[in-house]
Amino acid sequence: MQVAEMLKPPPVMTVSQWADAERRLSPESSAEPGRWYTSRAEYSRGIMDACSDPTVRRVIVMSSAQVGKTEVLLNIIGYCIDQDASPILCVQPTLSMGQAFSKDRLAPMLRDTPALKGKVKDPRSRDSGNTTLSKQFPGGSINIVGSNSAAGLASRPIRVVLADELDRWPSSAGTEGDPLRLAEKRATTFWNSKIVIVSTPTVKDASRIEAEYLDSDQRQFWVPCADCGEKQTLKWSQVHWPDGEPMKAVYVCDCCGSTWHDAARYKAISRGEWIADKPGNTTAGFRLSGLYSPWIALGDAARDFLEAKKMPETLRVWINTFLGETWEEQGEGVQDDEIPGRGEDYDGVPNDVLMLTAGIDTQNDRLEIEVLGHGVNEAETWSVDHHIIYGDPSAPQIWNELDLYLSQKFKRDDGKLLGIRCAAIDSGGHYTQAVYDFVRPRERRGIFAVKGIAGESKPIVGRPARNNIGKIRLFPVGVDTAKELIYARLKINIPGPGYCHFPSRYDNEYFEQLTAEQIVTKFSKGFRKREWKKTRARNEALDLRVYALAAFAIANINMKALSEKEAEAREKPPQQQTERVVPRVRRNFATSWR
Repeated sequence: MQVAEMLKPPPVMTVSQWADAERRLSPESSAEPGRWYTSRAEYSRGIMDACSDPTVRRVIVMSSAQVGKTEVLLNIIGYCIDQDASPILCVQPTLSMGQAFSKDRLAPMLRDTPALKGKVKDPRSRDSGNTTLSKQFPGGSINIVGSNSAAGLASRPIRVVLADELDRWPSSAGTEGDPLRLAEKRATTFWNSKIVIVSTPTVKDASRIEAEYLDSDQRQFWVPCADCGEKQTLKWSQVHWPDGEPMKAVYVCDCCGSTWHDAARYKAISRGEWIADKPGNTTAGFRLSGLYSPWIALGDAARDFLEAKKMPETLRVWINTFLGETWEEQGEGVQDDEIPGRGEDYDGVPNDVLMLTAGIDTQNDRLEIEVLGHGVNEAETWSVDHHIIYGDPSAPQIWNELDLYLSQKFKRDDGKLLGIRCAAIDSGGHYTQAVYDFVRPRERRGIFAVKGIAGESKPIVGRPARNNIGKIRLFPVGVDTAKELIYARLKINIPGPGYCHFPSRYDNEYFEQLTAEQIVTKFSKGFRKREWKKTRARNEALDLRVYALAAFAIANINMKALSEKEAEAREKPPQQQTERVVPRVRRNFATSWR
């Protein structure tokens, strides 16, 4: 039977024809379970059929989220299992994402698509050849690996390579080099190999999927206007709505000015076609935005845009995930002379502050602390205090002073006393053991050790690990991500969402340290890589802000709920606050920096 499968002639069906005839969408992974219809998302036809076109070796898809690209990958897998048996490699950004893809998306398709039943044996049967990450079928197999696994990327030959979310891959799989090239090398022995790469983009000139798309034939999806008949690509600039009424958004024809509601837009998309800007290339490149998605209404998109544009970091996510475009940084840093003029006349804790966090940095002769206040208004912050404790970090006295400082209550202007909800201490210096010894008995108070991890697209705070000599919860901090966030917020000039407030007592040295780094773009192993570099020797203020934001992420407090709780408390009869306020040592910034 297996020999017959291997010797059968190539299929005459395309991937889209197979999907329309055989594919069934599963209820747990689709909002529209049942038979697959390519016409529901007409743009997917060209992408799928490029994967069964013998003249095309590489297929690139640079797109937004929610356009069905995962379903396209599943259709390719189903087609190969049923019609064109081949060894398949599916590469996900991480192994855990690969396991989730297998369990949540692939397994339901194998279960619910009649043409695939019996092709992959039940994993519970003896010698089934079916595990979560490796599945055998007559004439082929599918192996699912993480992009950071050099062993998974460099073993047996593969004819079909499916690379998912390329921009979330590391630049190197261990010490073996670029994971994409490692995966592609496995397909070199097949004359009819197929490489399919899909991803949402990230930062301009550093996005891998953008570079792959620019190296392709650069296809775009052109749709006709029902009124004038002119074909056009859908652009966000053509989405209009009345002031304050985003749910009434419409698309305006770029040629005749006629307005399209969602139904007219969907109809235009159903009649669209892919047109290449650079025809003749054997790499087929496809570019899609959320404007083409039949599952996203224009009103919802406009509403999400108005929310996203309040802060640079949320706008960046919206541009990447809805428009499917790269984010272009507005400048590579912040000038230190742009911020001191913002100094405000507050000496304590403003009433808009709902909770406090602290970031602590260890130096050879001191500990530095910033206390940061957080408001309900989408990450608006107030620097409440900067404090320096001088002494030897290897001796207990300096840590006793830190414990006293972190135990104090800060009085808000309305008289309410606020404690430090969470504190993050850098453990990456020369006093790692001292930091571990300090935080171990204080974790219940919300005092944690952190370690900075460089690299793009890492979360501000990752999952804590205990595999350290202190056996404490050590949180990894994505310092590059945090610095990008801080600099984006420092560029906000109007108080409100994301704005950073500073007291007027802070001197120029503080702001010079806060803005002491900038992003530089370098080439590493042939690829662009963005790194943060110091522009001056001292950058402690920036590090403190990174750790204070990490503490906020660790605390994971619902600020809206906290605000509502305070409002309820204000309506009750006032109670006498008896908590002791520990006096704070005030230092003049002009003399406190050494």
